[in-house]
Amino acid sequence: MTQPAVAGTSRGRGPGDSPGFLLWRVTLRWQRLMAASLRPLGLTHVQFVLLASTWWLTAVAGEAPTQRRVADHAGTDPMMTSQVLRTLEQKGLVVRAASPGDSRARQLGVTRPGALLARRAIAAVEAADDEFFAAAGDRRSVLETLRGLDG
Repeated sequence: MTQPAVAGTSRGRGPGDSPGFLLWRVTLRWQRLMAASLRPLGLTHVQFVLLASTWWLTAVAGEAPTQRRVADHAGTDPMMTSQVLRTLEQKGLVVRAASPGDSRARQLGVTRPGALLARRAIAAVEAADDEFFAAAGDRRSVLETLRGLDG
């Protein structure tokens, strides 16, 4: 059944008909699940993303990434990335050093405790993702379509 036109909206529909509003609501639910999955490990979601990105770039891709490279990989703001990586360094999970090629840049590494925590956190997030997205079934292709919009 079509909802009646709603005054004040450009399309005459309610918020429940807006794909953007639906995406917002689903994203908030997913973020709450991520936060709950990471809380026992002592990480926020952004700390996880930056730790896991740094670990992946160093351990899997074989890079010696700079903070800028990690920010680009994660799609995060470089200034916020710097602040969060500083916190991860204080926790003893990453090391930051002047880059040999550019003293203004910070080259990153993951400590042994950081690598262990990254792998545990990745497993926790993957399990939470599996739980969350199980209901999507074959409709996950919509996410692949949206990924193409990530510029």
